[in-house]
Amino acid sequence: MSNPSDELRTIIVERHFSCSSDKLWRALTERHLMADWLMPNDFEPKLGHRFSLEAPWGEVCAEVLVFEPQRRLSYSWNTKDLVSIVTWVLVPAESGTVLRMEQAGFSTRQGSYYQGALAAWPSFFSRLERIVDRIEEAEQLHSKEKK
Repeated sequence: MSNPSDELRTIIVERHFSCSSDKLWRALTERHLMADWLMPNDFEPKLGHRFSLEAPWGEVCAEVLVFEPQRRLSYSWNTKDLVSIVTWVLVPAESGTVLRMEQAGFSTRQGSYYQGALAAWPSFFSRLERIVDRIEEAEQLHSKEKK
C-alpha cells in the first residue's frame, strides 16, 4: 500500500498562442530567447545535453530527455532536493498553437516548491508570450525591409 506522503504532484499550464509552432519552438530552444522569458542558461537543443538555469534562488540542473523539433521537448529540472521533469508539447491549432507545459515530480512534502512553481509558471508563460510577439514583430519588420 502506498503512503499518501509519497504521492507525486504535477503542475500543468496550457495556453493558446496565435502564432505558428516554429516561433514558439524558437522561444523554447534558443538560449538567448530562453534567458529572456525563463532564466539565464547554457541550453543546447540536443538530446542528452546537460545544462543549467540560473535563478536568484539557486541553480536548476537539467538534461534534455526528449527533443522532437516543433512537437515536444522534455528535460529534467533538479534543484536542491526537488527532482522533476518539465515537458513541453506543441499542438497546432486552427488559429495558432496550443502549448502545454507539465512539471511532474513534486512530492506532497515539497509544498514550498510546488507552490512556488504554481505561482511562477503562469508568469513565465506571460513573458514567453511577449518574446513570441517580439519574434513576430521582428519578422514583419524584416519582411517589410525586403520589399
